[in-house]
Parts: sequence; C-alpha cells; structure tokens
Amino acid sequence: MDGRNPVTIAVGDEQLDGTLLSPAKLIPGVLFIHGWGGSQEQDLQRAEEIAQMGCICFTFDLRGHARHDGKRDLVTREDGLADVLAAYDFLASQPQVDPTAIAVVGTSYGGYLAALLTARRAVSWLALRVPALYPDDHWDVPKALLPRDELMTYRSHFRTGYSDKALAACEMFGGDVLIVESEHDDYVPHAAISSFMAAFQRSNSVSYRILKGADHAMRDETCRNAYGKLLLSWIEEMVRGGRRSS
Repeated sequence: MDGRNPVTIAVGDEQLDGTLLSPAKLIPGVLFIHGWGGSQEQDLQRAEEIAQMGCICFTFDLRGHARHDGKRDLVTREDGLADVLAAYDFLASQPQVDPTAIAVVGTSYGGYLAALLTARRAVSWLALRVPALYPDDHWDVPKALLPRDELMTYRSHFRTGYSDKALAACEMFGGDVLIVESEHDDYVPHAAISSFMAAFQRSNSVSYRILKGADHAMRDETCRNAYGKLLLSWIEEMVRGGRRSS
C-alpha cells in the first residue's frame, strides 16, 4: 500500500487540497464528495478501508471548506460542480485507474453534485448518502445564501427530472446505485429520497437502505460504523461483479 499522498489541483484561480489513496496495484477508482460544511477528513477512514480492497480512492476538500472555509459564503453550485469535475478528472488520469470503472460516493450536497457529475463523466457505481435536492433556479447565487425554508419546501415534495436537472441526470444514469437514508433526517426528508429513487429508471441496479437511529450528520458513532460497513460491502460487491464481467 502506497498510503496517503497529499495533492493540490487547480480549478481556475482556485487551489483544492486533496488526498490520493492508492494500493500497490489496482484498477477501479473511487471518488468521495463530502457534504456542505464538511471536509475530506470525514471520508478518509472509509476511503482507506476501500483502498485496502484494491481500489484507488480520492478524497478532497471542496472550495470554501477546510483551510478555505473563510470563502464559503462566496461559493456557488457552479463552483462546486467545477471542483467535482476537476477531482474526477484528476482521479481518472491516474495511471493505475481504469476510467471505465469509477465509483462516486457523495453525501448530502456532495450527493447532489455527484448526481450532476454523472451527466458529464462516466460513472459506473454511484453511492448517495442523504442526497440533497436544490431547485435549478439561482444556480449562480452563493449556496450559503439560498434560503433554507425554500430549500426545505422544495425537498418536501416529490420531484422529477422534468424540472430538476440533478434528477434528470439520475434518469439517464445506467450504472449501479446505492441510496442511504437517515431515519431522523432534519435536512433531507423522505420525499427527496423518494425522488432520487424514482429517478433511476435506467440504472442497472438500485439498492436502498435506511440507517436506523441516524440523523443527517450521522453524529452517532454506531451509525457511522454501520454506514461504513454498508458502503464497504456494496463497493466490494460492485467491484467484484465488474471484474467478473470484464
């Protein structure tokens, strides 16, 4: 195992901090996208466990987060998507990574960005934990300035890809999907989860799990461990299936 390799990637005038985790050998790549207000630190342990299975994992800090959190109020969803595209391209460009075997793991806002990513890049496996929905309007308004009451109203109703570009991307996705809902989620209600589940009409498979007792941020260690085991098992199943079919 080569271990953690800190890297910096450029997106326009911005610099993103990331950590590339790679085994001595392997093929599939796994990109982790943290949620709003989070950081790559929340994904590193799970990334290390998946890397030990023989995957190359990449975690990174979205702009406006971690050491750049002072600029968070300036970040738009367009910025977030640009960061995710740059992170994907960096991972896919690694010599050991098979660009046709890439998984993306997104949490909350990161799940929303992951869904949008699938319309721009090839993704084989998509894991979404408590994926958030945002109205298409005000795309260029800083994300921090979007009124929370309007977001909650939007998420509280069933949506389709007809008026939501993240769900439209999901409707076109042909890979395998894991959706994980928290039982006690104050930010992403079940209607939003149902919207995502219904959107994956062309997917190869859709797996759905509820984390009992979990809140949106998964503050409880037992819940975090349960999610870690669930994600690890699903990735292992997907990667093994991909190798058998290749």
